[in-house]
Amino acid sequence: MDQKKALFYEMVSFITSVHQTMYVMTKELPLGDVTPVQYGILEYIAVSQPVTLSEISDCKHISMPNTSRELKKLTDKGMCEKAEAEDDKRKQYIRLSSKGQQFMDAAFAHMEREFLGRIGSADGEELEQMRRAMVLLRTKVFDTDGAI
Repeated sequence: MDQKKALFYEMVSFITSVHQTMYVMTKELPLGDVTPVQYGILEYIAVSQPVTLSEISDCKHISMPNTSRELKKLTDKGMCEKAEAEDDKRKQYIRLSSKGQQFMDAAFAHMEREFLGRIGSADGEELEQMRRAMVLLRTKVFDTDGAI
């Protein structure tokens, strides 16, 4: 098997492991009245804000009508807010409200505790290697000119 094909199969395995790890790190997360779909939307907004409805729909693989409906529910819960784009009044940007930011801060704190438990035995050199590997993967594989 050539090097690029082997790397591709390693990438598929890696992505699967990332999804499994995300599940484990968030399964005990107290969501309250937020559904798992809504949590995924909030998480995406938290790391990418401000975002548009279509960006959420594309990234989370949810139809535009369903994304709009879930955003309405999140807005009604006070978790996010919409603002018109200054350059185009037809375009709306979505960001977390202060309540939504507090919710995601608590969620990320929970995930950080899980993460720190996983890397607890790593020494300084290993931590730096992990950081560099993540930066390399993000810049060479995951951040491809905004393409999702």
